[in-house]
Amino acid sequence: MKLEKSDILKALETITVAGEGKNMVESGAVKNVITFGDEIVVDLVLSTPALHIRKRAEVDVMKAIHDKVYEKAKVTVNVKVEAPETQTPKNEIKGKPIPGITNIIAVASGKGGVGKSTVTSNLAVTLAKMGFNVGLLDADIYGPSAPIMFDVETERPLSVKVGDKSKMKPIENYGVKILSIGFFTQPNQAVVWRGPMAAKALNQMIFDAAWGELDFLLLDLPPGTGDIHLSIMQSLPITGAVVVSTPQNVALADARKGVAMFQQESINVPVLGIIENMAYFTPEELPNNKYYIFGKEGAKHLSEDLEVPFLGEIPLVQSIREAGDVGRPAALQTATAIEKAFEELTKNVVQEVVNRNENLPPTEAIKITTMAGCSAIKK
Repeated sequence: MKLEKSDILKALETITVAGEGKNMVESGAVKNVITFGDEIVVDLVLSTPALHIRKRAEVDVMKAIHDKVYEKAKVTVNVKVEAPETQTPKNEIKGKPIPGITNIIAVASGKGGVGKSTVTSNLAVTLAKMGFNVGLLDADIYGPSAPIMFDVETERPLSVKVGDKSKMKPIENYGVKILSIGFFTQPNQAVVWRGPMAAKALNQMIFDAAWGELDFLLLDLPPGTGDIHLSIMQSLPITGAVVVSTPQNVALADARKGVAMFQQESINVPVLGIIENMAYFTPEELPNNKYYIFGKEGAKHLSEDLEVPFLGEIPLVQSIREAGDVGRPAALQTATAIEKAFEELTKNVVQEVVNRNENLPPTEAIKITTMAGCSAIKK
């Protein structure tokens, strides 16, 4: 069969280049097409270095040619990355840097009940086990859970002198420094505040705290996309955001909105990726069995659809819930499948922070440039 170059180009016109809104031919991404018998070679030049976008382009080219030109064609795709000379990376960092804090990671979810706080607490202790200096700000003003999950409900932050100023000393447990509105309210007391008052309380916990030197400050945001989120992003130089979801469609619809919030032009916070929590159920007595109660790989498919990294999956295991309830995060359970899952997830988060800091201007604090510290230190 004779393969026509014009037919191949028409097929490639059906592919949209990520981030450009133009098809692959119109955008100039297709530099050359060579045919020889049933062999086709396509040379692409992309402007983004992201590996998942390069792989997606390669797969899309092969699929378009096989579907629209010749299903038995032997296709070779050569991808080259060339950033436009006139294009300089925009500094996406907003807000006022906190001296001594290197990276600020916002952990969000489109809806409640997906285990965002559980994931945040286990991510924090795993980073600490890996040797990083870690802080956790429980920014969920109306439903603070960090004091329970770290077994510090009865603790109260002390005032310490830093220079000539009095600052709050975060509560510390399992190597993580923690601040939460839960330290300043009674267990049965509801926080009934309007947005400005909640934002003021958060600002005090952020800027009036003696955090010291931190590699990571994790922000456990409230569910949804509201006033607290905007206040945080206006106040702080967010390094990147992580979105937590379960695999079910109801949660995925809201997770999509969560990603869209960070990607809005007026906000433009880099999305480091999506985490799938409660990915499958594994009974304790059948540790090798997986039951996909909420659906299979929904968050993974969403990450591919939105072209953001998939950071990993956490199973629905009873001991994760039990560990959170008694104040000892499950990632501290050594030599278990749970510990391994959180370690893998955490390594992926750190790697995406490294990638983000290499491809966008850094914050004013020192950036992470290597994966040093990513081998877990058992204590």
